Amino acid sequence: MGAKERIILALDVDRFEEAQRLVIRFKDDVGMFKVGKQLFTHCGPKIVDFIKMKESKVFLDLKYHDIPTTVAKASVEALKLGVDMLNVHALGGLRMMEAAKEALSRASKELNIKKPKIIAVTVLTSIDDTVLQEMGLCVSVKDLSEKLALLAKRAGMDGVVAAGEDIERVRRLCGEDFIVVTPGVRTDGLSHDQKRIVTPSEAIRMGATYIVVGRAILKKDDPHEELRRIIESIDNVLSLR
Repeated sequence: MGAKERIILALDVDRFEEAQRLVIRFKDDVGMFKVGKQLFTHCGPKIVDFIKMKESKVFLDLKYHDIPTTVAKASVEALKLGVDMLNVHALGGLRMMEAAKEALSRASKELNIKKPKIIAVTVLTSIDDTVLQEMGLCVSVKDLSEKLALLAKRAGMDGVVAAGEDIERVRRLCGEDFIVVTPGVRTDGLSHDQKRIVTPSEAIRMGATYIVVGRAILKKDDPHEELRRIIESIDNVLSLR
């Protein structure tokens, strides 16, 4: 997989028309578009339809977290939309993740639709040890992310969403074929609302399969030039492997 294919551009906007504009503008520069809660709540499946119509890939980032039956049914609906990747919360537990995986596999065969990759969120990049303590969880981010990554692998997930500081541990624990999607990627060193960040080249060097970028690109004076720099930096890392 080349450098461009490893970049997921987050469509963190609140209007369908703005999302359309971004897809048209960047569809030849990134490998996938992330559709999250804000955009999907605003305009629903039609944004997924539009991205697929433009022959681009979709990461449906809705972080399903509910009882196993509900998450399984939601995952099947994502399959029917034609998304390429979706996620659930590992904190939903082993059975919830297993139910989603089993439902996807079964529906994919019955409907003759290509099965999307399903990955699990370990610990959000906005959470650190202090936040976990405030939640009453007497565990470190490091230990929790490791346990949840192993639980996701046991459940048959294709990979996890993991912060930059967790990439190498997840890769070591879960193997080379396990997908690692890393958000919280910044090129300007600013953390915004995310506390555990890395640069694009750092993430790939540590073993990330995909990186998620959004504001780091879209707020630049020349986003295409910034993407070119990111692709070049990733290429440099890949050439050393």
